[in-house]
Amino acid sequence: MCVVMELMKYIFSLQVNVTTFGFLFDIDGVLVRGKTPIPAAKKAFQKLVNSQGQFLVPVVFVTNAGNCLRQKKADQLSHILGVPISQDQVVMSHSPLRMFRRYHDKCVLVSGQGPVLDIAKYLGFCQPITIDTLRETYPLLDMVDHDRRPKVLHSPAVELPKIEAVVLFGEPVRWETNLQLIIDVLLTSGCPGKPHHQANYPHIPVLACNMDLMWVAEAQSPRFGHGTFMVCLENIYKKITGKELKYEALMGKPSELTYHYAEYLIRMQAAQSQWKKPIQILYAIGDNLMTDIYGANLYNRYLEEKNSRKSSKARIRAKVAAGSSAATLSQDDEIDHTWQNELAPATATNCRSVLVCTGVYNPHTELPSDTRKSISETVFHGHRDFRFDPALLEPDHIVPDVDAAVDLIFQLENFATNQHSSTM
Repeated sequence: MCVVMELMKYIFSLQVNVTTFGFLFDIDGVLVRGKTPIPAAKKAFQKLVNSQGQFLVPVVFVTNAGNCLRQKKADQLSHILGVPISQDQVVMSHSPLRMFRRYHDKCVLVSGQGPVLDIAKYLGFCQPITIDTLRETYPLLDMVDHDRRPKVLHSPAVELPKIEAVVLFGEPVRWETNLQLIIDVLLTSGCPGKPHHQANYPHIPVLACNMDLMWVAEAQSPRFGHGTFMVCLENIYKKITGKELKYEALMGKPSELTYHYAEYLIRMQAAQSQWKKPIQILYAIGDNLMTDIYGANLYNRYLEEKNSRKSSKARIRAKVAAGSSAATLSQDDEIDHTWQNELAPATATNCRSVLVCTGVYNPHTELPSDTRKSISETVFHGHRDFRFDPALLEPDHIVPDVDAAVDLIFQLENFATNQHSSTM
């Protein structure tokens, strides 16, 4: 009898270890609205863990929020969901900045709210300067609010180092101050105490996190997000200079960079939990067509194209090995110089998008009848630098809430939680 029980446990453990899919959860509008938990969230996560609180499948939270450290967000999620969440399961909008090491030793101006200095240093930046520090050093630059104008004019006691890049973490509190001072930095090549020189183009690098035009909190209508702040900055710069503001990198959903980083964390989690097979399918659950769905579908397209190129290269290499003189590999085929080199190559083959109806998306107003037609006629709220493609706004699945999303995915994957839970 004992032998049979041990054999059954071994078989069940093998079932657990052959998990080949993972979850990417948005937070605002999927798990919470502002600080209020969505009722379906806690129910959904009880299905994702066993009796010891261990996850049955890899789970990563991908949020466009950027006003706190990963550990704080993990603690918030643990409290809301009633399951233990580690910081290694959280991708903030600014998390991929860890990969931009060439800027870590440079003096950078950081814009946003929350502990921006702590965030910058945690990400690896050695010389971050805040908007407040810039304003205090050059008090004559911030003149919109009459009550904050300096009463006594004086020259700065200490000159700041030349600013070599601007990092936008998220929407600030005082938009007029941040807009003015960032424009000053761009038009002076990082020396805001000097006169503007519009000839300095292209301007110093700008790295931006979180392109959400709007997001959902407790209010009945969506609120302005960092994407709205970026629209203001871009248009002010163009109005003054006649030129386009350019970005060195755009992070946060729907950027492929963010999804690639999230998949990296999924792989790390799977390795630590000893899931034996590579994670092949990612299910991205979100509430926003313009960020969550667009981003998941864009990453799915990237994965399909990457796998197609890999198959093509394999065929060429086979011909080379066979001695075909017509089969050659170009240097571009052999060496990839993009951001993917910072992480191990993606192993997933697909990223499926699942849209919930508890946040920005409203099924009664956005998709009334003809889904394809209504999406193609939707005003594009995505960032200026992302091409509008109606196909990328079409979710693979639409469900009422996150609990229904988990049920659907388990059904698609033929994943029996009751069997798995009993063996962990």
